[in-house]
Amino acid sequence: MALTTKRVAKLTEAGRYGDGHGLYLQVTPAGVRSWLLRYERAGRERWMGLGPLHTFTLEEARARARQARQQIADGIDPLDARRAARALDAAKAITFEDAARQYFDLHERKWRNRKHRAQFLATIADYALPVLGRLPVAAIDTGLVLRCIEPIWQSKTETASRVRGRIEAILDWATVRGYRAGDNPARWKGHLGEVLPARGQIKKIRHHPALPFAEVPGFMAQLAAREGMGARALEFLVLTAARTGEVIHARWSEIDLDRMLWTVPAERMKGGREHRVPLSDCAVAILRALPREADSVFAGERRGTAIASTAMSNLLGRMGRLDITVHGFRSAFRDWAAERTGYANHIVEMALAHVIGNKVEAAYRRGDLFAKRAHLMADWAKHCMTKPVDAANGVTPLRRAVQ
Repeated sequence: MALTTKRVAKLTEAGRYGDGHGLYLQVTPAGVRSWLLRYERAGRERWMGLGPLHTFTLEEARARARQARQQIADGIDPLDARRAARALDAAKAITFEDAARQYFDLHERKWRNRKHRAQFLATIADYALPVLGRLPVAAIDTGLVLRCIEPIWQSKTETASRVRGRIEAILDWATVRGYRAGDNPARWKGHLGEVLPARGQIKKIRHHPALPFAEVPGFMAQLAAREGMGARALEFLVLTAARTGEVIHARWSEIDLDRMLWTVPAERMKGGREHRVPLSDCAVAILRALPREADSVFAGERRGTAIASTAMSNLLGRMGRLDITVHGFRSAFRDWAAERTGYANHIVEMALAHVIGNKVEAAYRRGDLFAKRAHLMADWAKHCMTKPVDAANGVTPLRRAVQ
């Protein structure tokens, strides 16, 4: 070899000094000394830096040059390979904030409710970005995740749980995209669940306060005496056992009064599937009495708008019924069906548009049992319109046994 350790130490004059096999020690006019590898690719001369002398000894430079020559022998240009690797490392260095934004942009459509979309961004901005925002997504570990959620785990348990789940989803996305590797530090089972107390241990899960089903007829009688679109919407909600958002945004184009059918499109359903709702005579009567000046069934004060999302809950407040919620009427319907009728559970669950948890059962049940549900909703309407005294005494118009 042309170079030795002693000679390298003495070389200070500007120039390039060969060691053989394309390895050179370069000394610049400013006195900077570094290693270079000269090679040819497709008839073109190329020079590749192998690092400064103060970092790599002669033997280390020879080893690095040998590795590069092995790449050339395999048909790989070592300079291009190094540039590609650096570009990949730079691509992988996206921050958590970048990853959160990209995840949200790709998954935004799965949140059909604007409020839920806004909550995702708001909770990430409030609780995750102050700690994780500027960090490379690959650098996030368990300790950093805990710094986001532990301070609010006791005081805002539900919010903290959602933040944890959203961080987990973002990090899962980043792993699949190749921006990070290893287990997800935000996962609950077998990980954070061993550190943080479960939600149920901190605070009991609160269900939506519901009116006992025996009191529904009396409530409906009070509701019928009130004027306003909010009252009609709430009557319709009770009779159909639908969700608030489904009723508020109902369109006349979804209603077929002759067939007594309301078809709620998939984008407005929590389960993401179109839902056909059989309408009882009472529900149809409510609809026929409404004005049809716009496409919104329950029109707001301004033309072309629907009633506010809080219209029905505000009505409950004016009626002095702060002890119950709008959503709770679905529970009243569920309790009535279980205790006062013989309808099979799966018919009731389908009337509530609940997603079938058992995948095997869901695969085989292709129909929506519309005819059977029509009988169910007719019986529910008769219960709702029963004289309050009879309902309180347990008198139910029909007791069907439908499987």
